[in-house]
Amino acid sequence: MAVLEIVQIGHPVLREVARNVSVEDIQSEAVQNFIDELVETMRAANGAGLAATQVARPLRICAVEVKAGNPRYPYKPAIPLRVMINPEIEPMGPATFLNYEGCLSVPNLRGVVPRYEAIRLRYLDRNGVPHEEEVKGVSAGTYQHEMDHLDGKVFVDRVVDSTTLCTWDNFETHHKAAFVEAITAMEKRLGNS
Repeated sequence: MAVLEIVQIGHPVLREVARNVSVEDIQSEAVQNFIDELVETMRAANGAGLAATQVARPLRICAVEVKAGNPRYPYKPAIPLRVMINPEIEPMGPATFLNYEGCLSVPNLRGVVPRYEAIRLRYLDRNGVPHEEEVKGVSAGTYQHEMDHLDGKVFVDRVVDSTTLCTWDNFETHHKAAFVEAITAMEKRLGNS
């Protein structure tokens, strides 16, 4: 296995719509090895998720995992490793929240993005087995962020107010406390805490 290069904003592959992966291809050694490398790369970069397009592979594959104490996102609820192939997201209502997001492909930048508060997530796992689940709160935002990558979008495309863009240091210093307070209240309201 290898840690792959994460491409940065401006690379054309980040604007490609990723192609679906067949069940036959999912079971191939090449795809299984790629999934292992995608997960290893996400973990090495302390990411909450990583899409195949971010490592220059336009396949509808992404991984999401949030471990307690993640230095990039210490306030995010834990999410066990999920490898998702051909994922689909359906909003479970019109309610949204404002999510301060960053991205491994957009280094040292954060900005506020509106995200659906609750989603239904459908995907195939790395064995080709279908899954469906409902996700609420900040975790729902994480899945939507990765889905955007598979659709050729990065979070800056969804920033409504460009004055919210800031460096990681300035987020930590000036915006993190208010953001964590807001999402903590939302998580409590949604029954996630």
